[in-house]
Amino acid sequence: MSAVRGRSYQFGALIIAVSLLGGCADTRGGPIAYDQNLAPPDAPSLNTLQSNYKIAPMDKLAIKVFKSEDLTGDYDVDLAGHISLPLIGELEAANMTTAELDQKLTQKLGEKYLEHPDVSVAIKSSTAHVVTVDGAVRDGGSFPVGGPTSLIRAIAMAKGTTEDANARRVAVFRTVSGQRQAAAFDLTSIRRGEAPDPQIYPGDIIVVDGSRVKAVQKQLLQSIPLLAIFGPL
Repeated sequence: MSAVRGRSYQFGALIIAVSLLGGCADTRGGPIAYDQNLAPPDAPSLNTLQSNYKIAPMDKLAIKVFKSEDLTGDYDVDLAGHISLPLIGELEAANMTTAELDQKLTQKLGEKYLEHPDVSVAIKSSTAHVVTVDGAVRDGGSFPVGGPTSLIRAIAMAKGTTEDANARRVAVFRTVSGQRQAAAFDLTSIRRGEAPDPQIYPGDIIVVDGSRVKAVQKQLLQSIPLLAIFGPL
């Protein structure tokens, strides 16, 4: 059972905000304030994750189930904070420690499928050391960074925006003092030199608006209440 754990990510807030970005018109808009000076993020540990690390969206988990090769493997946590395993199906993983997820999987497998299951959960890769770029970009994903970079450079890591992207609606999500915060940026103005290129840190999540923003994220808005999380930054 791994002792590798870390800081908490409020993934529900991320999903809500992504949903509210919807629409592909090439205009500014949405409830997220533009051009806010986001404070620097909570400092991550430099070499290893903290002992109380909680699983975050876009983390990769290594799950081992003794004497069950079909269940053993690497599992990606999606943006909604879920993983999908054989037999069990979709399961919420975000905001849990590896020990807590271990107990949850042991309980689920022991209820119907295995007798005295032996489960081990570890963090294989963490968003604490990467920048995640999603939405209307050519090659979205999580990209390792050694320190601060800029929004333009982060978008370039994802090979730029797609033809249907709304570059005037780009959201940056960051954890500051244990809370998820967000700000919107006009990438078109930044590219023209009309607005400063904001600093991006490891752990940030960037979402570019456009028709390719995942439909499932928009659907989640119908079942999750809007939280008062976007106060003055």
